[in-house]
Amino acid sequence: MMRGLRYFILSCALSLLTSPAIAAKAPAKAKSASAQTAKALDKAQLAFQRDLVSVLAPQADAMPLLGAALLARPLVNQPRSNSFHTLIKRAAYAEGTNAAVYWVRLADCDVAADTCPNPNALEQLQTQAADNAAVWLLKLGVDAHDMKRDATRDDLRKAAAAKIYDDYTGSSLKALADAVGVLPPAAGTFDPVRKGGAVGMQAVLVFGIGSAQPQPGLPLIAKLCQNSAEDASIKSDCQKLGKLLEWGSSPLSRSLGLHLVEVLSDDPAQQQAAREARRNLIWQVQNFGELLARAQDDPVVAQHLLALARHGGTEMSLQLAALRDNNIPTDAPVNWQPRHSE
Repeated sequence: MMRGLRYFILSCALSLLTSPAIAAKAPAKAKSASAQTAKALDKAQLAFQRDLVSVLAPQADAMPLLGAALLARPLVNQPRSNSFHTLIKRAAYAEGTNAAVYWVRLADCDVAADTCPNPNALEQLQTQAADNAAVWLLKLGVDAHDMKRDATRDDLRKAAAAKIYDDYTGSSLKALADAVGVLPPAAGTFDPVRKGGAVGMQAVLVFGIGSAQPQPGLPLIAKLCQNSAEDASIKSDCQKLGKLLEWGSSPLSRSLGLHLVEVLSDDPAQQQAAREARRNLIWQVQNFGELLARAQDDPVVAQHLLALARHGGTEMSLQLAALRDNNIPTDAPVNWQPRHSE
């Protein structure tokens, strides 16, 4: 395995630290007193989630419906009218719908029937967001799966020529942060041991659900581009794509962009700059994960994270703003190095 690809995969793994399921690990003394307490909390939180969906479902505008759909997606045995499928379809045809809704609708599909991503949503995105590289990288994965070689090549060309990379996580976080505020959480929905209280629970809920966005197969793109040495036109497109993804909307896209810059550049200075930028990226992701973990015990941090989510932007801009606002440097200390799994 090439060194750059190995570190790229490491960066992808580290980005998962933004998920509360991993980031919110606490010392034993701060955990709930018993499995019974945890079970009761889970039950109450799921009931709160269902109540939020029920309140939001009658809305006619796209963004409240998007928030309801995202909240409904992890739930089982939902009434048909309040299911993810129904709500995201309604959002797609509602007033004010946009590419962020179509992007989430990609997940409204049947894996067993091999209909993922949702073909109608992908078709809409090609029209509504043709300047977004994420759309063409997603289509590239579909065409590669279907063994359409010429179409795959064209997808890469279009991705390289795009203006932005956005997986719309920021839009989903905004919809969720707005959605969780429509009802006050009951006392049983949050652990009294955790000082973050209701707002801490809301922050973990928002960022936990918001992290489950549809994603292009970025490792596939990495492999395709690293094998491009003998095709100058593919290498050129991959280099352009790398420079675009360096400023992508998510830690994963930035990790891929920096990987492509490092392994495809013939300039040692550019390679070193990419390595340093990747080190800073891992630092940023790790520190944001730790900040999110604090939300369960610090209502000020939790409230601020929710406020940032409601403000909008991208996942990356939100993370950087959160670090700066909490006086955490966005550049890693000189001697700091991430832990590498060999």
